[in-house]
Amino acid sequence: MNAGKYTAWRKSTYSNSSSNCVEIATAAGWRKSSHSSGTGNCVEVAAVQRTVGVRDSKQHGRGPILEFAAADWQAFTAGVKSGEFDLRPE
Repeated sequence: MNAGKYTAWRKSTYSNSSSNCVEIATAAGWRKSSHSSGTGNCVEVAAVQRTVGVRDSKQHGRGPILEFAAADWQAFTAGVKSGEFDLRPE
């Protein structure tokens, strides 16, 4: 996992065309699941460079990030939506 990958950089609007620029770090568009509750027990997801990062929102950006290839994440979310991982009594 590369937490730095999930930080985006952009030039300040005060920068000029010379190489003397100021860059500002911004979060890479982390979003919470629409199924998250208001209790703070949330999962956040960000897509960057053909990978998807998943983190725990309670860690405030300082905790571990699980990283998946975009195709693997799409297969996982499709499985969740189809009920593939639903718990069933045995």
